[in-house]
Amino acid sequence: MNSSTKGAVSLTHIDAEGSAKMVDVGAKPETARLAVAAGRIRMSQAALEAIRAGDAPKGDVLGTARIAGIMAAKRTAELIPMCHPLALDAVTIDFAWEADAVRATATASLTGKTGVEMEAVVAATIALVTIYDMAKALDKAMVIEDVRLVEKQGGKSGHWRAPELD
Repeated sequence: MNSSTKGAVSLTHIDAEGSAKMVDVGAKPETARLAVAAGRIRMSQAALEAIRAGDAPKGDVLGTARIAGIMAAKRTAELIPMCHPLALDAVTIDFAWEADAVRATATASLTGKTGVEMEAVVAATIALVTIYDMAKALDKAMVIEDVRLVEKQGGKSGHWRAPELD
């Protein structure tokens, strides 16, 4: 065990020698699991209006971002080293207009032995990054912010909901 783990809480992704490992979920029961993650991309009024009107130079911004988010959720295990490849039951990406931003909310679900929190976070993040890519000609100063897990259901820890942001 290395010095950084002595006396610490047991880390699930570190073995007895201090090496990274993938958690063995083989003995865990399958349960229904759901995770919701959200974030926003703040931008100029001109960029918001162009996206809303469908006048962005690269085409359908939110439609493309929705597909990108879903594709990203399906590839999370390829991006995050210790994530298990999952057979997702569903992934949805919803968008909401805010005064100075677009909010993306990703929901991922499955029946399985491990949660889908990372899939939801990756989906929301890539949807937002895709909005940036699709609209950067309109506003290069856009800011992606407040990406976080909002809710999770299922598994040993049960239901959890994030506190409201200030």
